[in-house]
Amino acid sequence: MPTTTTRRLAAVTAAAGLALAAGCTAGGDRSGHGPASGEKQTIEVWHGWSAPHEVKAFQDAVTGFNKAHPNITVKLVNGQTDDRITNAIRGGNPPDVVSSFTTDSVGQWCQSGAWQNLSPFIAKSGLDLNQFPRAVRSYTEYKGTRCAMPLLADAYGLYYNKKLMKGERPPKTMGELTALAKKLTVRAPDGTIKVAGFMPSVQYYEHQVQHLAPQFGVTWLTAGGRANFSGDPAFQAYLKWNKSLLDWYGYDDVKKFLRSMGQEFESSNPFQKGRTAMAVDGEWRTKFIQEEAPGLDYGTAPVPVSDDRASAYGGGFITGTVIGIPRGARHAPAAWEFVRYLTTDTGALVTFANALGNVPSTIPALSSPKLTLPPQFRTFLDVFKNPSSSSTPPTPNGNDYVVRFEKFTQEEWEPGKVGDLGRALKKLDGEVDDSLKLAGG
Repeated sequence: MPTTTTRRLAAVTAAAGLALAAGCTAGGDRSGHGPASGEKQTIEVWHGWSAPHEVKAFQDAVTGFNKAHPNITVKLVNGQTDDRITNAIRGGNPPDVVSSFTTDSVGQWCQSGAWQNLSPFIAKSGLDLNQFPRAVRSYTEYKGTRCAMPLLADAYGLYYNKKLMKGERPPKTMGELTALAKKLTVRAPDGTIKVAGFMPSVQYYEHQVQHLAPQFGVTWLTAGGRANFSGDPAFQAYLKWNKSLLDWYGYDDVKKFLRSMGQEFESSNPFQKGRTAMAVDGEWRTKFIQEEAPGLDYGTAPVPVSDDRASAYGGGFITGTVIGIPRGARHAPAAWEFVRYLTTDTGALVTFANALGNVPSTIPALSSPKLTLPPQFRTFLDVFKNPSSSSTPPTPNGNDYVVRFEKFTQEEWEPGKVGDLGRALKKLDGEVDDSLKLAGG
């Protein structure tokens, strides 16, 4: 489930809309209400997948639930967006279960009450949350309120073209990555970049700040929930590494290379076309390569870490799809049985993961012998389980702080418009904090 920049930017708008949903729900709050789960009833489930194979995958995963709960009929509605979910909650006519690709909005959903607190259901069921890796537990709750459960997940790793690597081993530190990127870069006679060893720009697909900065050990927010860009030296370390390699390439040449790239999710992707030797991407790329570039000889490894954090090698950025029960759901007990099954049943998760090429979100499912994924996928399963893996923390206004840092990096830092980096980051902290205050953070 690719998470594009457009989807992340839309998440801020969706989260803002959800703030209204909590206070404008028609008909009052029916949280936790509804017939007992053992009664005969129909629940409606909205999810975002829409491609035929995705819709079938969801239906196949639901088949087991139907066998375990024959009294509960599940009506699936595919292709639903966060905006539609928000409008349904606001109008007092939500479905019983909602699923979203947008983990960045969990803070808003939990704080506003747009998604119900699942803790009472979890306690009553005796569900062990330790079956989910730590980072997964962190991105499905906000300030002690768990309003979402993890469904499938995304993990990021380093893809490398074995032919272009010329026998070199995948790098483990940023120093090794930088040296190898320079060694493997090939320029055309006119000096333009023909093959990039590694393109550090945030404008290169999945090389956004939230996928690379964590490898330097950044702490996005302070203990008090405020921006930490100027307070954590790791942000400067990431930015200086980024700029150093960009300057080596030459920013004008980088812009030309970026303009020549094809679409990320088409066969013209430069890694699939042999125009980049190494690239950071999500586990779903294995599926795209399988279908669009089956002859590509490639390997995968964890994303390198900063040289001072060699012991953290093996971890990476992780995120995923979340599922929950919206405010006003009319069959909450039955909805919880569905959510619990879909997020914890190993068979359902493996079925879903195999069909979509995503990471199953429980530790038992990660080690299931029934996973039928390419050998390169093993890296992402390992990254997902690694205790050094992390995600961006939720806030009341979604991923606004990430979007602002990304914009700063792309529009000011990479083009060389920043004179005093420390002062610029303090200014950014102030802007993020002002936005958080307006959102009630």
